[in-house]
Amino acid sequence: MSDSFAPTFSTTRWSVVLAAGATDPLRARPALETLCRAYWMPLYADARRRGADRTRAEDLVQGFFAEFLEKGWAADADRERGRFRAFLRTAFRRFCADEHERAQARKRGGDLRTLSLDFDEGEARYQAEASRDLEPDRAFERRWALTLLARALDRARREAHAQGRGETFEALVPWIGGGGEARPHAELAARLGSPEGAVKVAVHRLRARYREHLRDELRDTVGDEASVDAELADLLAAI
Repeated sequence: MSDSFAPTFSTTRWSVVLAAGATDPLRARPALETLCRAYWMPLYADARRRGADRTRAEDLVQGFFAEFLEKGWAADADRERGRFRAFLRTAFRRFCADEHERAQARKRGGDLRTLSLDFDEGEARYQAEASRDLEPDRAFERRWALTLLARALDRARREAHAQGRGETFEALVPWIGGGGEARPHAELAARLGSPEGAVKVAVHRLRARYREHLRDELRDTVGDEASVDAELADLLAAI
């Protein structure tokens, strides 16, 4: 995926938002909307963890994105600290503080366009999260990391199914942390009708491909290629 601008805008990377935001926010908006839809859950969990009930957290997230997009706040991003998660968290918490002061003045949302977000799923994920004893900043980092891992896993799953390897993927996915119990290679070989050696090779390749998807996901959220390794280290530390 290229970070250059094409006649038809398709890339989703934060680097594109940084490049276009200051001069032409509308040009970067499609990428920004895609990133917001992908990474809203850590903000929702952050609002809930810091005391907002479900309805209030939903209003804060939707209201934040409405103003974030409509007012072109991405133009204020610091290219020297070009990480989407850092900018998003800071902007969201500032918005929440301001919104608290004016909460009784008007109904959240108005006529601004909001994003379509699955808050039922978000609440279920929040309730299932085992890190609520963490400080808000550490909890945010952990939820961000888990979101990245889940999105990388989803990329790998969609790719495997599109290539007709869905059954093999679902059998092997526990070996890359995709849930379920990682069964012995011999058992998987019998299940899939493949030699055990072939299963071992398939697990190795799946892990490698998953790492590639994870790095692609990280590229979408940092300002430059050099930041990917640093972001990966932060992700691993968070979990």
